[in-house]
Amino acid sequence: MNIMKFKNLMIFPVLAIIFFVSTNFLPKQDAKKDEVLIEAVLAGLRQLHYQPQELNDEFSARVYHLYLDRMDNTRRFFIEEDIAKLAEYRLKIDEESSKASYKFFDLSLELWETRLEMVKADYEGFLAKPFDFTKEEMYETNSEKRGYATSESDLKELWRKALKYQVMTRVADMVETENKKGEDEEKFSYEELEKKARKKVLKTHKDWFHRLDRMGREKHLSIYINAITSAYDPHTNYLAPKDKQDFDISMSGRLEGIGARLQEDGIYIKVIEIVPGSPSYKQGELQSGDHIIAVAQGEDEAIDIIDMPIDDAVQLIRGKKGTEVRLTVKKVSGTKVIIPIVRDVVVSEEGYAKSSILTDQDFSGMKVGFIHLPKFYTDFTGTGGRTCSEDVKDEVIKLMKENVDGIVIDLRFNGGGSLRDVVDMSGLFVEEGPMVQVKSKGRKPYVYEDEDNGQILYDGPLVIMVNQYSASASEILAAALQDYGRAVIVGSKNTFGKGTVQRFLDLDRIVMENDVKPLGSIKMTIQKFYRINGTTTQLNGVASDIVLPDVYKYVEVGEREEDYPLKWDEITPAKYEKYNTNFDLGKLKKASARRVKNNNTFTLVEENALYLKTRREQSNLTLNLNEFQGEEERMQRGVKKFDDIEKVIPSLQVRVTKSDKAAVAESEKRQARMDEWHKSIKKDIQLDETMAIMNDMVKQQAKFTNKGN
Repeated sequence: MNIMKFKNLMIFPVLAIIFFVSTNFLPKQDAKKDEVLIEAVLAGLRQLHYQPQELNDEFSARVYHLYLDRMDNTRRFFIEEDIAKLAEYRLKIDEESSKASYKFFDLSLELWETRLEMVKADYEGFLAKPFDFTKEEMYETNSEKRGYATSESDLKELWRKALKYQVMTRVADMVETENKKGEDEEKFSYEELEKKARKKVLKTHKDWFHRLDRMGREKHLSIYINAITSAYDPHTNYLAPKDKQDFDISMSGRLEGIGARLQEDGIYIKVIEIVPGSPSYKQGELQSGDHIIAVAQGEDEAIDIIDMPIDDAVQLIRGKKGTEVRLTVKKVSGTKVIIPIVRDVVVSEEGYAKSSILTDQDFSGMKVGFIHLPKFYTDFTGTGGRTCSEDVKDEVIKLMKENVDGIVIDLRFNGGGSLRDVVDMSGLFVEEGPMVQVKSKGRKPYVYEDEDNGQILYDGPLVIMVNQYSASASEILAAALQDYGRAVIVGSKNTFGKGTVQRFLDLDRIVMENDVKPLGSIKMTIQKFYRINGTTTQLNGVASDIVLPDVYKYVEVGEREEDYPLKWDEITPAKYEKYNTNFDLGKLKKASARRVKNNNTFTLVEENALYLKTRREQSNLTLNLNEFQGEEERMQRGVKKFDDIEKVIPSLQVRVTKSDKAAVAESEKRQARMDEWHKSIKKDIQLDETMAIMNDMVKQQAKFTNKGN
């Protein structure tokens, strides 16, 4: 029996290391490292996670589900026979983990490699001859609806249809391009186009299978360990040494070259965030929710990245400053576009808070200060860097110098950041009192208080704009100002619902055996946020006071959509005094609802949201080329009317603050960035309605003040 020794941890039960037959195929040192890794991971989770899991059947079932979903998320490798073999371990993974055994994992890897070799032996044959696109066939793209193949022959049929669908979509694109050519341009026959399409799909899959062959045991093991950590909650993850290094390179996202944060989404690579100030942000076409399906280096031929691991996709998209990458993107609407982006260093200045002055001809005389805060940044190094709380304070002062009638703070798509800065920022608008409660495992909640000695910087009308992508620190700020009655929250029905705090645990620091290092790190949930009213922002997020339609209305996004999130609960409220509001929230809601109902653009927004929902639910697709082309044409016609959603709003005007005017004018780049920002503001229908809400607040406040005199 070999007894593991851990440093910097409290009492931990002794775990026996047992060598099974399956590990004997590994070099002795690698087998030891695998065992130490899982023991260290479980030790860290048991001692430090906010809500440690009991290693029981429920835990085992969670890991089983997560692992199979990640190992074969498109269900194009395993068949029902394989799943039946693996299912024998469904309620035994807890015991395996406790014993540092990898029987289940080794069996899954053995079955995976068998199916991989089988598919590799067949796919070239399917692509060796033309497909018949006149037949009436359907292909179910949703793997959950489709399920696992019932047999090897069923799996082969699934692959035939999958390859046929990929060839068909390329043929359709090529035919469309041919139809747009002029009379003097060289044209290709349908047979030539179909052959080219098969050749492209063949090359894509050859490259893909080559990458799968190179994955190796270590990469698969990382997937397995991540299934174990994610069984605790969706934000607790294992990062192998290389993954942690990538994380440290850029906290803003994996794709430094274009400034977009991506994640794997089934067979696709999905954009989940555009980094403010980045090349993608400036180019303007790439958006959150888009799927990147192919990547080209400038004028070179595009490489298909459907079903490609995200690490490989990153290598294609990253590149030197000044070089161009062309992304073939499938938009949320289903349309396909090619987006050229010139790689550059992310302009960090665009990630900082900034403000402008808004006026609207419909509200004569009203002047509103608008602050955009893309994230809650801070100086983690302590070397005098910028913090968002100080920057927002500076912006508020600029706006107050211009005697604005109200201030709007935009937290849409703000994924959070520094907790301390949230507290300091809240204190700019509240005289004194608690701002948020943070609870660690087994401890009483710690109340973060405003520490500016009872001072309040701005006490006028205040609106906070949010959407379903506003998360974590954004939710804390919105919740605190809502609980005090200090601001009106405007936006989507609810924010994201991430009410937890994570920290990194370096596994090398708790393991004494140096010969097994490096082991990697765990990003672990250690605390939970609670509002000052006692409820948590976890799961349910913050409900807007006034809900506005947006195109993401029916997109399933948020903490509640994740696997095994921590639950919503409540604790004892903190002691605080609510402000006496100078406006009637009920009247504000009714007035806004009337305007939205009678606004043609908001009607289009609602129609677009419903259209996107319908498109996402259509997963059983035709393999008949004529029918496919007809559906694509109808879809293109259907989405064209939604272009008016982003039309310029003539009455909405925006200008630079007087304090920033000279600094902006002296820099062409800064002026260009400001112009681009202002251009997007003038198309923002949600912001225009927020201006109307602010106008109602200002009028009510004036009426209230007059009554008091």
